[in-house]
Amino acid sequence: MLEKLLENSTLYLNSLKSVQKRYFYETIDHHDKLIGIIGARGVGKTTYILNYLKDLETPINKKLYISADSVELSSFSLVDIAKEFYKFGGEILAIDEIHKYKNFEIELKQIYDMLDLKVIFSGSSAIELEHFKADLSRRAVIYRVNGLSFREFLEFKTKETFKSRTLEEILEKHADIAFEITQKLKPYEFWREYLSFGYYPFYFENPNRYKIKLNETVNTVIEVDIPSIFKIKYEYIINLKKLVTLICNSNPFKLNIKELSSKIAIDRDTLYLYLDYLHKGKIFNVIRAKSKGDNIFTKPDKIFLNNPNLNFSYCSEAPMGTIRETIFTTLLSVNHDIQIPKRGDFLIDDIHLFEIGGKNKGFNQIKDLPNSYVAADDIEVGFGNKIPLWLFGFLY
Repeated sequence: MLEKLLENSTLYLNSLKSVQKRYFYETIDHHDKLIGIIGARGVGKTTYILNYLKDLETPINKKLYISADSVELSSFSLVDIAKEFYKFGGEILAIDEIHKYKNFEIELKQIYDMLDLKVIFSGSSAIELEHFKADLSRRAVIYRVNGLSFREFLEFKTKETFKSRTLEEILEKHADIAFEITQKLKPYEFWREYLSFGYYPFYFENPNRYKIKLNETVNTVIEVDIPSIFKIKYEYIINLKKLVTLICNSNPFKLNIKELSSKIAIDRDTLYLYLDYLHKGKIFNVIRAKSKGDNIFTKPDKIFLNNPNLNFSYCSEAPMGTIRETIFTTLLSVNHDIQIPKRGDFLIDDIHLFEIGGKNKGFNQIKDLPNSYVAADDIEVGFGNKIPLWLFGFLY
């Protein structure tokens, strides 16, 4: 059993092509004994794990990569494999797609407690903290990763390097930062391409097949990942796909829950559950007003697709207003809290108020309100509290 697993692992490592490293490569502390990489399908979790293993100077027979949905795991448990690997001198075990393995949290705890073995695993973004029960939450260090920022996209595209910025830096020094960046390139030479195709790293593997690969990715999330984590019968998966189409072609400002539930022929509570599943699976970005908190059984104020690449691939139309708000929520939600305020488009971290629009967007709706800003598309460099929308793509 172990010999075959090591053979397959070596094949995976040898098949890995040279890749440009993502933003999270330098943030992960590999001194920890149990590390989890959680994120949307297609953002590069598997590539990261294989790259990490390949770069290690550890002998090939002391590092093992397995996928939790492999045939071998139908006959042997994770604990059995880990024990056998450790017995023959194994040091680092990498487990991909952990969410596909039933009761993974219990076996990871056993491996952690019994063996002096480093374990790194990846899983769907839909995995919630409650899945890390059995005291696993205090043993595992979890990193949540996302698709390409505009900064990363530019680095992949141009081979230039750019510094990521905090939200505070952008709010206070946006004109100077934008001026510095525009000395290297013209952002609007690349911005539309990024909005249409640039969120998932596999775009750079074969741009001509990007939409096909994106469609396969979304289907896998809906047909495999979500059902493996949540209690949803196979025959109801079609409802999730219908929901994507309906949200795609509706205006986020005019969300009609009654109409949505009627079109899919499900009750309201089930609809709210499905919206939550798709939100956690990184297909939707569901946003509520501050007063509603995190209760999933309350009506969302706005629902966007997770990133504008999905809009351009799935929607019959992609209105620029929706695209702008979608990319803003995509980029800000990585490290910041987003809510819908009474005035303005978005409230960030309960402090900063934003209106989103084109270059002529003004402050009429948020005038005289403290900490208010306009994120404006179609401008290279901003002025005062008017900030280029593209610059928020440098937050990570």
